Amino acid sequence: MATTRRNFLTSLALAGAGISTLSAKTVIADEKKSIKNLSSGKPNPIGVSTYSFWQFNGPKKDALIEDCIDKAARMGFDGVEILLVQMISEDNAYLQKLKRRAFHSGLDLMGFSTHQGFLSPEKEYRDKNIEKTIYQIELAYKLGIPTMRLNTGRWGTTKSFDVLMENKGIEPRLEGYIDDDGFKWVIDSIEKCIPKAKECGVVLGLENHWGLGRTAEGVLRIVNEIDSPWLQVTADTGNFLEDQYTQFDQIAPYAMLVQAKTYFGGGKWYTLDIDYNKVAGILKKHNYKGYISLEFEGQESPETAVPKSLELLKSCFSG
Repeated sequence: MATTRRNFLTSLALAGAGISTLSAKTVIADEKKSIKNLSSGKPNPIGVSTYSFWQFNGPKKDALIEDCIDKAARMGFDGVEILLVQMISEDNAYLQKLKRRAFHSGLDLMGFSTHQGFLSPEKEYRDKNIEKTIYQIELAYKLGIPTMRLNTGRWGTTKSFDVLMENKGIEPRLEGYIDDDGFKWVIDSIEKCIPKAKECGVVLGLENHWGLGRTAEGVLRIVNEIDSPWLQVTADTGNFLEDQYTQFDQIAPYAMLVQAKTYFGGGKWYTLDIDYNKVAGILKKHNYKGYISLEFEGQESPETAVPKSLELLKSCFSG
């Protein structure tokens, strides 16, 4: 087993030197085979996104990241996914404070949820978002977080997010442009972020999250064209509004982190009936051994709904 892992690391080193003929798909497949051999009976660890305690309701100081870490530990989670826009500071001293607090609480900082957008014909806009994303990768590195959520961005023709949700995430394209234009902008932009991700050891996880990432087809078009082990998928159980299990199954082989939505008390924008036993079966089929990260998005108080969500996920991902 150690030899298999060593061979994988060697292949990555060779790829970095430009002398390997292995594709990114082969590298990822070899890694997943190694992980399967090492931990075939291990259940998925379960974490919680700090978003679950905030949901953009009120000022950030009402849901400080350090308080979310404490709550996650008290409730029995294994790790925490940090929502960047929820942080009150990006100074290195604050980042290290969070890392220390999580470690002392016995928790992994296992995911970094960020916002950016590349779906624009304006090069200056895309360049600013490339620079922003590279900076976010460096923040993840300082926090010791191994994977970071990435977005394609939206066309921006629907100004209200509430209206976008009413339309199931579908919005008109910018006049004069087609999807192929958008995919080129997004792919070219993300490719420029890959070297920093590789340098920092932070896997970018493209989420099925509106824009060109609204469908599994859109997500995989980007991931497959870039074809890098440093760009995979953050798979969200609540963002496919049609054929949810079929589409989830399509992106599951590429998942580096799974975000699991729950809606106790009714959803903020919509409520999906998600069969987590079925989701667990899909992930097991694809040998996914990574984190399940709770994103509670309901109206009930997080103090009661988050623990209930944890018990639900534990019952389905117990191995």
